[in-house]
Amino acid sequence: MLTALPAAVLVMPDAVINVVPAAASALELGDAGIPDLLRATGLSLPALVATVPLAAVAARRLPAWTVLLAGAAVLLAGVAGARLAGSVPLVAAVRATQGVGAGLMLPATLVLVWERGVRNLRAVWAGVFTGMLVLAMPLALGAVPAPAGGAAVPDWRVALAPFAWPAAVAVVAACVHPLLRGAVPRTPAAQRPADRGRLLLVFVPVAGFTFLAVVAAHEWSPGARLVVAAAALLSLLGLAVAGDGDEHGVDGADGADGERGGRGDARACALVMIAVGLLCHPVAGPLAGLASAAAPGDGPAAVLPFVLAAAAAAAGAYASGRMAERRAVLGGHCLMIAALLLGLAAVPHLPWTLLPPLVPLGAGAGLALAAVLRGAGADAALFGLALGLPALLAGQLAVLSLQASELERLRPVTEAQRTGALLGAYRLWLLTAAVLAVLTVVGSVRAARRRRPPARPGRGDSPGKAVTVPRAG
Repeated sequence: MLTALPAAVLVMPDAVINVVPAAASALELGDAGIPDLLRATGLSLPALVATVPLAAVAARRLPAWTVLLAGAAVLLAGVAGARLAGSVPLVAAVRATQGVGAGLMLPATLVLVWERGVRNLRAVWAGVFTGMLVLAMPLALGAVPAPAGGAAVPDWRVALAPFAWPAAVAVVAACVHPLLRGAVPRTPAAQRPADRGRLLLVFVPVAGFTFLAVVAAHEWSPGARLVVAAAALLSLLGLAVAGDGDEHGVDGADGADGERGGRGDARACALVMIAVGLLCHPVAGPLAGLASAAAPGDGPAAVLPFVLAAAAAAAGAYASGRMAERRAVLGGHCLMIAALLLGLAAVPHLPWTLLPPLVPLGAGAGLALAAVLRGAGADAALFGLALGLPALLAGQLAVLSLQASELERLRPVTEAQRTGALLGAYRLWLLTAAVLAVLTVVGSVRAARRRRPPARPGRGDSPGKAVTVPRAG
């Protein structure tokens, strides 16, 4: 089930910027057509974000592995179609198809983890997810390097799907999952109408935001795009605060493995997911782009800091099991905030200076997310995922708008001036993200205080005996 996570996350980055001249030549585009191409290749993330809430409902109503298989098949079709894209509309269709497939896969993997009833798998999911958010962009840029020394890129369409094999592996894994899972896994408690309605309600503002994000790319000013991103983040935080479970818990009862699903679970999961979405990919991705532009051809040396950050995410997720939840969530946020401040001193052309911000970023994200998922219900986790991915899109929109605004203001002439302008805007984004992270950590800690502790066994119950709870159906 976890083999699908890398395939889904690798859809998010857009590396076509490295092959724009080759793509424009192959598609016979003039200078006026290049913005249309860039908008088309950027459709994968909005499509993914808009698909997740509906896919979360489907993964709870239908067998989760069938939703995973459907998503993997759609993603594989989009990856295969990338080699046939011969026009801008086809490029847009291919990238949107990839986003829809990945959007179907992510909630399904979460539900499959809950079906196994093994809490360690939740930490593994959190570590892989956060690690891939940090690592996705440098991997994509490494697979589609910018032409150096006049060398031509063999096929610009590789940038539309830099990695085809993860999607094929995900399809195979989804097919064999029912055969290899052995005993029938524990299914999460039946989804209540209120939980299903909450996911469907989230779909409305999320779909509206993704539509605005796509429209804003069409000649909107950077300031207007920043307003859209800020409004989206405020709305997501409002939905997270309003998404608290009732006194019976998000999943309606304690699970068979003791999961609480209690009051505050939905809020805590949503706030941590928003922080992870806002800070991982929108911070690591632009930094990878700056490093690639500042030192083209570095190869493995440029990717190594991001690999170590992904390893730190897995280590942080593992360490969460040895800490109290509230302490782990607070510690994870503090690490992420420290990473943002350390990023102000990063020098893109010196790979070793990327380690101080990236390693705490990965470790903090893995620690906080694994801790909040440890005792949460399946619906709380899905609710958080449905809000965390729009936060990622809002962060991307914000940092790209800040960089575009700085380029418009300074109008650099040389490549060194352009890199300096982009780096200055990136540092402004780090300061802005740090302020937003402080807001999420306050909300997350308060939500952790409100979470209902696990029910104590009655007088006649043994400590290890699970309480039987009637379920619908």
